[in-house]
Parts: sequence; C-alpha cells; structure tokens
Amino acid sequence: MDIALLLFDRITALDVVGPYEVLARLPGAQVRFVASEAGPYRTDNRSLALVADYSLAETTSTDILVVPGGFGTSALVEDPALLDWIRSIHATTTWTTSVCTGSLVLAAAGLLEGLEATTHWAQFEALAGLGAVPTSRRVVEQGKIVTAAGVSAGIDMALTLVARIAGDTLAQAIQLGIEYDPQPPFDSGSPAKAPAEVLALTRAALGARWRATEDGLLPG
Repeated sequence: MDIALLLFDRITALDVVGPYEVLARLPGAQVRFVASEAGPYRTDNRSLALVADYSLAETTSTDILVVPGGFGTSALVEDPALLDWIRSIHATTTWTTSVCTGSLVLAAAGLLEGLEATTHWAQFEALAGLGAVPTSRRVVEQGKIVTAAGVSAGIDMALTLVARIAGDTLAQAIQLGIEYDPQPPFDSGSPAKAPAEVLALTRAALGARWRATEDGLLPG
C-alpha cells in the first residue's frame, strides 16, 4: 500500500509524524514524503527539518494521501500547481486525508464542497469560507475523505483509517505498540473545556502567528 505524506515549509511536525508512526505499521506499507520539490522543509517553529524524497511530479498516484497542517498552509491554499496536484492525486486514492489545517488545502482544491469536515478549532471560519461544513468532531469521515482536528488528532485519524483498512484488531495492536494511551495533565484540550483565560491566551498567540505567517514575518 502506497502512502504519500505531503511536506511543505512551515508544516506542523506532529501533523505528519503522528499519522506516519501509525500508517507506516500497516502490513506492506510503502511510505513516501513528497513536496513541490525534493529536499528539506522547515517546520513552523523553524528548528526542525523534514525531508521529502520525492517531488509532486514524481508522485502521480497513491493509495493514501495525507495532507498535514501548519502555518504554511496559508500559502498552499493559493498555490494553483499544488491544488491541481491535490485534485489529480485524489482521483487515484483509496483514501484522501488531512490533519489540522490540511483540510483547508483539500477545501481550496474543491474536494470538501458541501461536505462535513474538521480542522483546528481556530480555523473553522476559514474552512467554512472554502465551502466545507465545519464540525467539532475529532475525526470526520465523508466517503473516502477523512479529516482530523488539530495536530494530535492526526493519530486518531490514522488509527481510524487502519481500522477501516485492516480491522479493529490491528488498529488496536498499533495503538498498543505506540502506547497511545492519552492521560493529559490538564483537561483543556478543546475550546469547550479550556478556562476562559487559557482560551484567550491561545487565541491571541495563534492569531499573532497566523498574521506573521501571512505577512512573511516569521524567521526564514
């Protein structure tokens, strides 16, 4: 099974590494990291680089496509070549998936028009503006398109996908193998649960980072 994970500048590392750790454990998995051009791509905090071994031109079909998120998606949604590739590769996939703001890219490519989908909670309005119907569910399945909420939800999405492909037993075995047994020290992982001051602080920080990205102010 061929699995293509998209890389780009200012990607959020866990968005792609989380699903990778799960999907790479599927029997017969052949994983490739792809990008506009082969080479290293810096994450959104600029301190880590992930390497794409294949260019988009070298990737004309795949069984599973994973489009992660990150502050760099603000450029992807306005990249005609990338969006054309998304549409083309989607025609070949068994599953087309996204994590966090990766769903904005799928929506910009026209794949989520009128469909329920999810993304990071702070980007619901942007997702709706691109034609999707935002929902706060952690993983949303719409036919062969599966979208995941923010960052850590990519692990849940990948486990859901493994269950659909190879059954619940293997999905649970992979979950056990990576010891994915969340027991967070705080119950503030969603806007509905976070204290008001935590929500305000997070909104301000995320807003500042998005504005900096859009204005090209993040360090290169």
